[in-house]
Amino acid sequence: MRGMIQRVQHAKVKVNDDIVGKVNSGLLLLLGIEKDNDHAKADKLLNKVISYRVFNDGIGKINLGLTDISGELLIVSQFTLIADTRKWLRPSVSSCARKLHNKVVTGHFGANMEATLLNNWPLTFMLKS
Repeated sequence: MRGMIQRVQHAKVKVNDDIVGKVNSGLLLLLGIEKDNDHAKADKLLNKVISYRVFNDGIGKINLGLTDISGELLIVSQFTLIADTRKWLRPSVSSCARKLHNKVVTGHFGANMEATLLNNWPLTFMLKS
């Protein structure tokens, strides 16, 4: 499981011109899930994301996590984070997880999505669990 977080002033995701998720100040998490990932790995990564210190404290030092600032989190499925790019000129996504069930709370698995974001200082980090 891999996640890429970006600190954002705001972000939103649209599918067929409908906004399916949006946040104001907080984090955008692009999430890649592999076939063998389980709930324990997901919990580990989520705890890391919400605690990861990427926000400024009162003296300007990057020392606060998402919960410290009462920020919001937008999670977007991004299977290409799992792609194997070591061979040829075409990424392999054979190790990516497939759709697990039909009920998705927000968004549409496998849909063409339009993501818009405004970075709050260009901070981007790759996290693994």
